[in-house]
Amino acid sequence: MADQQQFSYLPKILNGGLAGIIGVTCVFPIDLVKTRLQNQRIIEGKAQYNGIADCARKTWAAGGGNSFAKFRSLYAGSSVNILLITPEKAIKLVANDFFRHQLSQPGEKKLSVLRGMAAGGLAGLCQIVITTPMELLKIQMQDAGRTAVAGQPRLTATQLTMNIIKQYGFTGLYKGLSSTLARDVTFSVLYFPLFAYLDSLGPRKADGSGDAVFWVSFVSGLVSGAAACFAVTPLDVIKTRMQTINLGANDVRYKNPVDAFLKITSQEGPRALFKGAACRMMVVAPLFGIAQTVYFIGVAEYFLGVKKSAHH
Repeated sequence: MADQQQFSYLPKILNGGLAGIIGVTCVFPIDLVKTRLQNQRIIEGKAQYNGIADCARKTWAAGGGNSFAKFRSLYAGSSVNILLITPEKAIKLVANDFFRHQLSQPGEKKLSVLRGMAAGGLAGLCQIVITTPMELLKIQMQDAGRTAVAGQPRLTATQLTMNIIKQYGFTGLYKGLSSTLARDVTFSVLYFPLFAYLDSLGPRKADGSGDAVFWVSFVSGLVSGAAACFAVTPLDVIKTRMQTINLGANDVRYKNPVDAFLKITSQEGPRALFKGAACRMMVVAPLFGIAQTVYFIGVAEYFLGVKKSAHH
């Protein structure tokens, strides 16, 4: 191995979980707006929402009778997302570090682009065990405000999970697995090598860890997240449609990702594959900027009293 230091799992897992919690809490309301924009249909030339601001305004207005209820409506589905984002982000960030560590060569200062892409892809593959059910539950809860019937009670995450298991079995939680796999592996293949390259361009910290100063990691995560996010938006739209269980009056049910792609492009036009792209970039860019910065700060190492290891 190029780096003879032992790969320390515990601090990396703790940092990854903390990074996910902080990042998701900051950007969740934008993610909710993104889901509703992607799921809306154009009926007789008229859309349910006229852009990001209109969707956010209507969501706020329909949230309840007081400001606290309206604020809570912007975090519909956040509990399951924050709960599961801890292992999800821990797996994603730690797996990427692990595979970069394993794929590094003796005497090599930087991992090659191809091996960096391989490490990112493998990390994306590992995370779908958690990501698929997390996204499935999150989408149902986020989209409930769009498809809700008057007087119908809103289900909690636990009730929703039990209903899905009763109706479809445990495998029902993995509805949309193939489309989630396509999105997350592709995203990771693009994101991690680009982040590593941009992060390597900035000044280093003085603590001997070899990491870039915090603002470089933040900007690198921001730019890399935005670029990779935009590139995989069509895959995210297909995944969102595939994972939506409670359909609206004019919604379409799809057999598989290919069927979804063909129906979306034929019925709504190719531009529909980029619905919510700007909104999604507003979610993913700061999410990964924040998460990557928190992950690299080394909070866990500080509390555990261990020395930070260099990132490849």
